[in-house]
Amino acid sequence: MKTKEKFIKYENLLREWSKKMNLVAPSTLNDIQTRHIMDSAQLANFIPKDVNIIDLGSGAGFPGVILAILGWNVVCIESITKKTNFLSTLKQELDLPNLTIINDRIENYLQKTPVNAGNFVFTARAFAPLIKIFDYTYKTKCRLFLLKGREIEKEISTAKTKYKFNYELHKSETGDGFIICITNLKK
Repeated sequence: MKTKEKFIKYENLLREWSKKMNLVAPSTLNDIQTRHIMDSAQLANFIPKDVNIIDLGSGAGFPGVILAILGWNVVCIESITKKTNFLSTLKQELDLPNLTIINDRIENYLQKTPVNAGNFVFTARAFAPLIKIFDYTYKTKCRLFLLKGREIEKEISTAKTKYKFNYELHKSETGDGFIICITNLKK
C-alpha cells in the first residue's frame, strides 16, 4: 500500500472509530487531512531520519502513526486502552511493522525502558503542558519535537522556572500553532 493510500485508509478508520469513541474533536473530522495528517507530517521537516521516535500520549496516533507511515520507527505510548486498541488496528490495517504500541503510562514506560539520547527523540501533540512533558523526559537527555498551540510562549516561560533548555520555535504551516524543537534539557 502506498503512502497516500495509507493516509486515506487512516482517515476512513478515524471517521469510523470516532462514531464509537472520542479520538479527536468532532469539529475537526471535516478536515482530517489538514488539521491532523498534514499538521503531524510537518514534523518530518525537523526530525532526523536516523532516530527512533517515542510518541507521548499518542491518542488517535498524531503525530506518531503519521511519522511511522513516513518511515520512522515509532513507539506510541498511550495509557487509555480503547485508544491503544485503535492504534493497534491502525498498525495492522496500514501494515506498519515499524510501529510499536504500548498501553502504559509514560512514566512507567520510561522507568523500565532504557532510552538512549542519541537514538531516540520524543514527539507529542495535544498532550500536556511543556513543563509536564519535561517532568517525564528530562532524565533521558533526548531531543523533543512537539506540536504546540498558541500559548507556547507562556508554556516556555513556565517551563523555564524549573528547567534549562535550548529551543527553536517554528510557525505551523497548517494552523495558528507552533513546532518547538528542544535540546539540552536540564533541571
